[in-house]
Amino acid sequence: MPRIAIIGGSGLESLLKLSKTIQVETEFGTPTSVSVGLAGKEEVAFLPRHGTKHDLPPHRVNYRANLHSLKQLGVERVIATNAVGSINEAYAPGDLVIPSDIIDFTKSRASTYFDSAPVTHVDLTEPYCRQLSGLLTDACRTMKIAVRSEAVLAATEGPRYETPAEIRMLRKLGADIVGMTGAPEVFLARELAICYSTVCFVSNNAAGMGQRLSAVEVMNVGNQVTPSILELIRHAVERIPVERTCKCREAINQAQV
Repeated sequence: MPRIAIIGGSGLESLLKLSKTIQVETEFGTPTSVSVGLAGKEEVAFLPRHGTKHDLPPHRVNYRANLHSLKQLGVERVIATNAVGSINEAYAPGDLVIPSDIIDFTKSRASTYFDSAPVTHVDLTEPYCRQLSGLLTDACRTMKIAVRSEAVLAATEGPRYETPAEIRMLRKLGADIVGMTGAPEVFLARELAICYSTVCFVSNNAAGMGQRLSAVEVMNVGNQVTPSILELIRHAVERIPVERTCKCREAINQAQV
């Protein structure tokens, strides 16, 4: 039973050795796909967020099925990856960012498991697991990989890019980076008491901060940074302790009315 899962895009599947696809059914539907294999000596699950053929746009991903399938497999910690645009002018394409907070501007996504009684309000004072994010940040520094932390991620609906006016608004609200897959993934993980952190890579400058946006540019930058992200995840997975000392495991305590 894997205790750690990776959620990301194409290229990350090479992280696992001797992997096999697991069929998982949930009450929220079928996840995109789940593979289980070895990352070093650790058994790890991998879930391609957009499907094995990258044919699911961000607003059509079944986030609830994805996270619940990992919970059913026994996963306690999730390391995600996200492509993001830079809102903060100090951030450049190719930079790695481990956010500490999030602003949710998604509109149509099923964002909770608690649609009925008992009414449940989870605490998101720290949306991302402090223990897991700290471990990833320390791993970057140990490996001499430049990383930015304590950043705010703005999650937007997609699949279109944002307008320059929207980016100006997000900057005024304190966002440093913007992406289409940050929510509701992080919130669903918390509702399931799963530790969750994400490694974002800046793929482009946001709208109004440079030339026109290009999906090809995003893919090219992703291909360039994937080796560093793979190295980082391998390093981090080997050092994740079995015991969880964070508050994520107690997410539902005192949350239900």
